[in-house]
Amino acid sequence: MRFLLKLIFLLILAAPLVGAGLVYLAVDTAPSVNRTAEITPANIERAKRILEQNDPRRLRRGAHRTVAVSASDLDLAANYLARQYAGGSARVRLRRGAINAAASVRLPMIPWDVYGNVAVALAGNGAWPRLVSLRVGKLPIPPWLAERLIPILVAKLFNGADPHALFSTIKNVTVNEKALSLTYEWQADLPEKLRTALLSQADRERLRLYQESLAAVSRSWDTRQVSLTELLVPLFALAAERSKDDNGVAENRAAILILTLYVNGRGIEQFLPEAKDWPRPARHTVLLAGRDDFPRHFIISAALAAKAGGPLADAVGVYKELADARGGSGFSFNDIAADRAGTRFGEAAAGSATARSLQQRLRSGINETDLMPRTDDLPEFMPEAEFKRRYGGLDASPYKKMIAEIERRIAVLPLYR
Repeated sequence: MRFLLKLIFLLILAAPLVGAGLVYLAVDTAPSVNRTAEITPANIERAKRILEQNDPRRLRRGAHRTVAVSASDLDLAANYLARQYAGGSARVRLRRGAINAAASVRLPMIPWDVYGNVAVALAGNGAWPRLVSLRVGKLPIPPWLAERLIPILVAKLFNGADPHALFSTIKNVTVNEKALSLTYEWQADLPEKLRTALLSQADRERLRLYQESLAAVSRSWDTRQVSLTELLVPLFALAAERSKDDNGVAENRAAILILTLYVNGRGIEQFLPEAKDWPRPARHTVLLAGRDDFPRHFIISAALAAKAGGPLADAVGVYKELADARGGSGFSFNDIAADRAGTRFGEAAAGSATARSLQQRLRSGINETDLMPRTDDLPEFMPEAEFKRRYGGLDASPYKKMIAEIERRIAVLPLYR
């Protein structure tokens, strides 16, 4: 009995030391991966092609589709996601039958530079690659333990979604030096599984409240056309009321998403079936600076920046203008200005230090000139040949000079200071 008591006493004393030792091994004073994240219009073009080939409206239950992502695009996407959602960096390298990935994240709420560095190796082709190794800092995690912990972590990150149900749709993964190919089986309930993973019940309730607010406000207007400011002010006033106990980011994102769907003439029930019973807003044409295209550019960029970050929003805007230059309405620096202003708005709405102040500014009322810079002197409607002749392309000095001028005009607007 005395021996057992001594053993228990020693274990009690040793436990904090063991824990401290594990923490020491798990963290580092420098990141193992430190890279910038850059999205280009060419990346957007490739992503668009993948989405078009896997449009769920074209898929039948049980249909199989294969998505191929190049090694460079996979590496870029992983790094961008790490940068946007964790403030870190990531790197993915492919070899025949193997995936090696690493990520670094600065640990929050610690006054000095401490990083979590993670390295993982996967091997084999088939339904799902096999976990070979996982290392957190200098601490190796046994594969059998990691395989039990990862589903728990995925469920926690994605609103309790069953990772096995999601992974069961994946039928084959093939890896070589150039690309990763993933074959999946389309299931009728897959959209709902993904919605559950991406939208918590709290998120859905927020969307319902902003939909109800928009419905009430839109029915009070007796004109066919309204300014974008008439949408932003009441919805962000509601966001301010509901953000007394937090930083307001989630409320702002919900308000922007509802406005994005409305401005673009889409109903939220197209994406969230349960919303078919929610109040529907009255239809109005939304204008900004007297134009009906500016609100679409502005709010889509705001939604992208609020959820996925400014670089992606800017790249999407430039991609759209290049596509227009090739066969649409032509390249427009006016539209770029609306895109960039929307990006600044979305970044402010999703910034933990700026979300509440933006709510208060909007709540007190704004003018259109608070949202958008002057654009009447900017070139637009340029076919591709004219755009290249005058501005040389996206890497040329004349183009960069024009973008810098647009950014300067946005930066001096009081709303974005």
